[in-house]
Amino acid sequence: MDHSVYAINPAELDNSLRILVGGPDCKHPYLASILNISAMSFGALSKKAVLAMNAGAKKGGFAQNTGEGGISPYHLEHGGDLIWQISSGYFGCRTRDGNFDPDAFHKNATLENVKMIEIKISQGAKPGHGGILPASKNTEEIAAIRHIEPHIDVHSPPTHSEFKEAEGLMHFIKKLRDLSGGKPIGFKLCIGKKQEFVDMCTAMISIGVSPDFITIDGGEGGTGAAPVEFSNSLGMPLRDGLAFAYDTLVRFDLKKNIKIIASGKIFTGFHMVRVLALGADMCNTARAMMLAVGCIQTLQCNNNTCPVGVTTQNKSLMRGLVVKDKTKRVANFHEETVKSFVALLAAAGISKPHDLQRKHINRRVSMNSVLRYDEIYPYIQKRSLV
Repeated sequence: MDHSVYAINPAELDNSLRILVGGPDCKHPYLASILNISAMSFGALSKKAVLAMNAGAKKGGFAQNTGEGGISPYHLEHGGDLIWQISSGYFGCRTRDGNFDPDAFHKNATLENVKMIEIKISQGAKPGHGGILPASKNTEEIAAIRHIEPHIDVHSPPTHSEFKEAEGLMHFIKKLRDLSGGKPIGFKLCIGKKQEFVDMCTAMISIGVSPDFITIDGGEGGTGAAPVEFSNSLGMPLRDGLAFAYDTLVRFDLKKNIKIIASGKIFTGFHMVRVLALGADMCNTARAMMLAVGCIQTLQCNNNTCPVGVTTQNKSLMRGLVVKDKTKRVANFHEETVKSFVALLAAAGISKPHDLQRKHINRRVSMNSVLRYDEIYPYIQKRSLV
């Protein structure tokens, strides 16, 4: 990143950095933090990990994405803001045969804690794969929250049953917006076939319905429960996918009403600077928040044997995770990372996050060549596909 000889004193900049999410059809826009907790479910995480993250979010004034496993009592206990994620399994808003249940959705979507709702289309660690909750982690409590049978392997299909094409996705967005009373509705995906994202933009224009936000995940996203081939070899990396998504929305003149959230290996203030320069409005982080609550990366996430109590339902293994202590660590990580982000802006002489541009970031592409991001990812003409 290029610094400036006309640097700004960081104390003169706004450290709160709130982003208003909500397009013209949204009745309850949400003033979100620029950095939030990415999608991780109760079931994948222990109840103590969920409690610590939600309490940290409440303490620090940011939001926690519930992940696809539904809204648990532990997401609600401390009153932290929630982004409720709806997956192809429709956990928490499904009928017994696995179809979408509008009544169950309405009941959860209108909770005060739920500030935004995210439709999960794909996940960077395993795009096009779906998911599985192993029987060993599918307790009676988790089954009740997800509206499934306990003690059996539960599979999330790789695709949604409520829509099969881009137009269907837009109709589903409108349905959820109406059922929620007008809360911000968006979707999350890892970019794969570019034409499919272009089709989504075309559908937004032809139907007259668009999301309030889009979360872009990177193909390099990780989880100890993902198949190695999928984590290593499938999906567009975050920076490429993010630049493509931003450019495509600009070309269709859709970006003005849609916020982009970058999700994928966000650890530092510079990681935030980098993705905002490429077109993101805000960031989600999962792995860093897991580390904040004690993850030591043993890669036992899917075996119910996590030795530090982060990704297990075994009560004896959870004992070492002290919620009060980890709450402070979650809040501290958020505060210090955002502070670092602001310090970098100040050093570059940039007063506001939306003033970040691709020209501010450099990347070495060979032993003796460095290119700016605007040379690697050149800006395109606005409305060029309208």
